[in-house]
Amino acid sequence: MTDAVSAHDGLTIGDDGLLRCFWQGGSPDYVRYHDEEWGMPVGDDRALYEKLCLEGFQAGLSWITVLRKRAAFREVFEGFDIERVAKFTDADIDRIVTDARIIRHRGKVAATVNNARAVIALREKQSCSFAHFLWQYEPDAASRPEKVTLTWLRANPVSPASAQLSKALRKNGFNFVGPTTCYAFMQSMGFVNDHIDGCSCANTCETARLSFTRP
Repeated sequence: MTDAVSAHDGLTIGDDGLLRCFWQGGSPDYVRYHDEEWGMPVGDDRALYEKLCLEGFQAGLSWITVLRKRAAFREVFEGFDIERVAKFTDADIDRIVTDARIIRHRGKVAATVNNARAVIALREKQSCSFAHFLWQYEPDAASRPEKVTLTWLRANPVSPASAQLSKALRKNGFNFVGPTTCYAFMQSMGFVNDHIDGCSCANTCETARLSFTRP
């Protein structure tokens, strides 16, 4: 692994010679996440619910911390099965917060249970999938830069669309879904393509977004 920073602002060159967004840091698990998941569009309710909850757990921490605990999170929350988690009791929350393998934040654990119930209520109220509801907040292309740069990313930790999504989610009873959390969620689940211009994954994500059928 090399930490060499390329001539392209915000990119690093890996041992494989590929340019990647700097934040993956070169660690194998983070590189895989960057290359295979981050920015790829997702239309599955369960996966979107899981990621929204995990982004909430990330608040105040780094994503790599959550990523390395993701398998444990999936175990304690029964694969983030929405219907199962919605049935969790206070006793289940008490049990989960004692599990040292995850981030033991009672408020965030309780929010994961609450948000499962909120997904079910929202689907009944809106008569649509959770994915359809979320993808309505995909930013308009005109609001996006022609090329994503590190300078632009640092100046835009939130977006009007993420603020609108945050407001809509909170109105529907969701917790730990602030505008910054929602923007990180939108970046990771392909609502936007924020791979820095020149990153080896930028075109792959853009192609996936173009062929993706919105829910």
